[in-house]
Amino acid sequence: MLEAVRNAFRLPDLRNKLLYTFLFLVIYRLAAHVPVPGVNREALRQLFEQNQLLGLLDMFSGGAMSNFSVMAMGVYPYITAQIIVQLLLPIIPRLEEIAKEGEQGRNKINQYTTWLTVPLAALQAFGQSTILQQQGILANFGFATHPLPTLATVISLTAGTMFAMWLGSLITEQGIGNGISIIIFGGIVAGVPQRVGQLLVSNPMALITFLVLTVVTVAAIVVVQEGQRRIPVQYGKRVRAMRGNRLMMAGGQSTHIPMRVNSAGMIPLIFAQSIMLFPGTIASYFQYSSNNFVATVARGLTNFFNPQTSSWYWIMYFFLVIGFTYFYTDVIFRQQNLAETLQRQGGFIPGIRPGKRTEEYLNGVLSRITLVGAVFLGVVAILPWIARDLTETQTLLITSTGLLIVVGVVLDTMKQLEAQLLMRHYEGFIR
Repeated sequence: MLEAVRNAFRLPDLRNKLLYTFLFLVIYRLAAHVPVPGVNREALRQLFEQNQLLGLLDMFSGGAMSNFSVMAMGVYPYITAQIIVQLLLPIIPRLEEIAKEGEQGRNKINQYTTWLTVPLAALQAFGQSTILQQQGILANFGFATHPLPTLATVISLTAGTMFAMWLGSLITEQGIGNGISIIIFGGIVAGVPQRVGQLLVSNPMALITFLVLTVVTVAAIVVVQEGQRRIPVQYGKRVRAMRGNRLMMAGGQSTHIPMRVNSAGMIPLIFAQSIMLFPGTIASYFQYSSNNFVATVARGLTNFFNPQTSSWYWIMYFFLVIGFTYFYTDVIFRQQNLAETLQRQGGFIPGIRPGKRTEEYLNGVLSRITLVGAVFLGVVAILPWIARDLTETQTLLITSTGLLIVVGVVLDTMKQLEAQLLMRHYEGFIR
């Protein structure tokens, strides 16, 4: 691996790509420390210790939300817009037609996603700032009392998201890897040294246990992420007329369809975690209501959906992850429409009739292998619960969702760097 890195830095163009990636990542990290004026830092720290949902959003902002900087929302609105557009593709026929128009169609979908990001970012900026203002963390906010400071805060946070997206696109175009993923990756990794220091001081044995669990989990994630079922495909021979009244046989080759064990990636974890944390977050704002019944119900919901004290939270979380894995995998698979594509190109699966039977066969295979991926994601999701009981500490080096992101980004970046090195006849990471 070290030799491959040295080979990469010997090539001027590849070295420039790596340096560009590092430069843009440093710019983002610097911008993440530019604070929004009027924030009570101590109250903000206490809120993040009590609210797990904000911790999830902080991860996607690259740690900028815990400082409530101008980059506080990071690329989370863009990720939300991507999920919304992907879910709308099979529902809106026109969008589905555009998505099938090749590179031009994908560019159009990306443009729609960018447009959708702007109102989502503005809405999220206003919502988050309002919550902070209600908690006594953000001063001079509210259109009724402070219209200009409020507008400036919303515009600043929205511009921060668009700036993060622009840096991500620069990394994708001029650097190595997927820019948006690299930015999230940098934010997750940036917080690891601080957590290591906390565990080293408070509980050294917990640190050792976490390191062992992390190594084992990373190895399992790599195996599952790279795991696939290869469906053999045969293309029939066809006779083509050539010039000079000559006939030529075409086709007849064999190939395969790689069906991944985990096609959904980290999306089910994000969906499930957002749903599980939302009721408790809303209920926490009504705990001190003047109405005794409302306050009692709110405290009960807060305790039930508290991941630090409730075991039922983790059990429900596990099954929600499995459900969302099947749902999102089915959405992605339907968009590909493999059975129709194979039939149109003259391909078939040996022993399976083209058309409806092929579709049923592929759905059956996908359902079986997705079970493995769904259960694995469920186990990764409740890993903090297992680790907490083993180590008796609440501090995690990296969350389960963050660990999936880190491993996925590293694998993707390694593959891209490997391809660049192989084009120049160098040995890369993967042998």
